[in-house]
Amino acid sequence: MIRGFRSFLIDFSLVILVGLAVYVLSFGDSFSSIIQLPNSVFHMNTIFLSILIEALPFVLIGVLIAGIIQIFVTEDHIKRWIPKNPILAIIMSCFVGALFPACECGIVPIVRRLLAKGVPIHAGIGFLLTGPLINPLVILSTYMAFGNDFKIAASRMILGFLIAVLISIIISVMFKSNQLKHTIEVQQTHTISHNHGSQSIFSKLGHTVTHAVDEFFDMGKYLIVGALLAAFVQTYVSSEALLELGSGQVSSTAVMMGLAYLLSLCSEADAFIAASFSNVFPTTAILGFLIYGPMTDLKNTMMMLSVFKTRFVILFVLIVTIVVFSVLTLLDGFY
Repeated sequence: MIRGFRSFLIDFSLVILVGLAVYVLSFGDSFSSIIQLPNSVFHMNTIFLSILIEALPFVLIGVLIAGIIQIFVTEDHIKRWIPKNPILAIIMSCFVGALFPACECGIVPIVRRLLAKGVPIHAGIGFLLTGPLINPLVILSTYMAFGNDFKIAASRMILGFLIAVLISIIISVMFKSNQLKHTIEVQQTHTISHNHGSQSIFSKLGHTVTHAVDEFFDMGKYLIVGALLAAFVQTYVSSEALLELGSGQVSSTAVMMGLAYLLSLCSEADAFIAASFSNVFPTTAILGFLIYGPMTDLKNTMMMLSVFKTRFVILFVLIVTIVVFSVLTLLDGFY
């Protein structure tokens, strides 16, 4: 308990310090009159804030759902719901993810709780990939961003689903255990969850909120670091220089995937950025931006590193990169 309180105190202090730093940079007139910072620092701070404001509502929804899963979903429920056949489990998880409106930040705490409850890693990854990529809000925003043209939205939905299934199958072959970093915490949460069965509904709701708050502070620090890195890249790495590299069919897909990873845009809004490149790059490169970004990006990688083993995260990013790039390159002639 003392260890948990110490961890909470450190996380809370970090959030307060970051909040103070942002306040000083944004509204501290006396501070700015003493120390003159370059305009680029203030620009980076603005981008950092915009990423946080955009991501926080989805993270809050994600940690609340994670709290509900922790208290109300038992291991027996999971055993009944998830098919034993890995392929059927992957397809089912990808379908459920496709119907679940969550961004790439909010989906991480949900998947962590599902894996802790006994969901196999391949099913968890299928849910993690399709949730932010092809949920109804993302498809609607893609349809609207490309001038009510359903071709790009349908391609994103169908190709994204097939690629997610393919990646999940590869993960099922390569990894058998849940790959969570904190196995001790998982064991503890299993023990605690068994004790919730005899509690009243109000007590369960109270524990749900407690778990959601813990999850928020646990995830929040990695979201802050990831958002800061993404803001730094957007401020100091010239997108024009990257675009000059994408002159060919293959290189343009690689460049757009790289942009999607570095910019770390929310999947509900990235289609409007992608649409601005539609006159510059071919369709496969645009799809690379739209499919690869929601599956993995800079801030999402930081959050995954807090949950999963480092080796798994590195291999996961490599597998997603290779599969998305290979599939889109093979389909280049069809667009």
